[in-house]
Amino acid sequence: MIFTSKIKFALIILLTIFIIGTVGFHLIEGWSLMDSFYTTIATLSTVGYGDYAPETTSGKIFTIFVIIFGVGMMFYTLVLLAETFIESRLSNMLGRGKLEKIIEKMHNHYIICGGGRIGFLICRELIAGKMPCVVVDNNPEVIQKAQEEGFVYCKGDATQDKVLIEAGIKRAKGIICVLPTDAENLYVILTAKDLNQKIYIMARSEEEESEHRLLRAGADRVMSPYTLGGVRMAMAILRPAMLDFIEITTSRQSLELRMEEISVCKDSPFISKSLEDSGIRKRYGLIIVAVKKDSGKMIFNPMANYIIAEGDRLIAMGEDENVKQFAESCLA
Repeated sequence: MIFTSKIKFALIILLTIFIIGTVGFHLIEGWSLMDSFYTTIATLSTVGYGDYAPETTSGKIFTIFVIIFGVGMMFYTLVLLAETFIESRLSNMLGRGKLEKIIEKMHNHYIICGGGRIGFLICRELIAGKMPCVVVDNNPEVIQKAQEEGFVYCKGDATQDKVLIEAGIKRAKGIICVLPTDAENLYVILTAKDLNQKIYIMARSEEEESEHRLLRAGADRVMSPYTLGGVRMAMAILRPAMLDFIEITTSRQSLELRMEEISVCKDSPFISKSLEDSGIRKRYGLIIVAVKKDSGKMIFNPMANYIIAEGDRLIAMGEDENVKQFAESCLA
């Protein structure tokens, strides 16, 4: 249950009344602090056992004020707590049912196992690219953040079969393992491959020696944030202009220049045409810097007479709007 600002304020006021009541009875009636606190609790809870009662006029007047302000605040706080608890339970139940329906309708989505900083960065990029994804994590704070950001999530341990099944692994296109330890990522890879043999798996490796183990377990690609970060920092020193160019072309926030990977589907009008005849350069103002074949072979700086084939992944560079138009025409 999340403590709202109203509840926090009510609890502070109630605590203040407890303190004022305890100190007031102690000073006015001369009772010990424990007896004064006990009397304050008995008064505010309306129990009133009668073993302690103010004898002085000032003590009786003080008690009247404690009853008027304290009892009302006590019940107000209890009502707020009960209301928030019920709303929280209802929203969780309704939200969980809604999320289950959303996940059931998902196909060719990505499952991100681990919602840390890297996991959420991946989610934001996938959503920006209009790629459906589900975050899987069992940390309440991570789930709360996923709710705040509007991500589709599945609460649970990603190393368990039933949790991955709930996340729709049998219909998923890929799974990204960014859990805290390599052992957890390894276990998820084995489980994922057992549930869906065709799924694409990307994993993060913390230790350098873990990379080959993750690949042997079934990961299609393993990446180390430390290695990538180190290479990028070195490039910032040795080739700063090149790094600036890479960041500009790969950033989704860039409106001037963008580099995008575009797949050529079977109905694309560019199939069996050369790069020159396709009119990509003239019509869209784009440069095809590389082509990745189905076999995994990468052709850098392809010649003008290169024939575009079905399944090719064209690495196009140009203005953002032109890249979008070309991507749409490629899928037409």
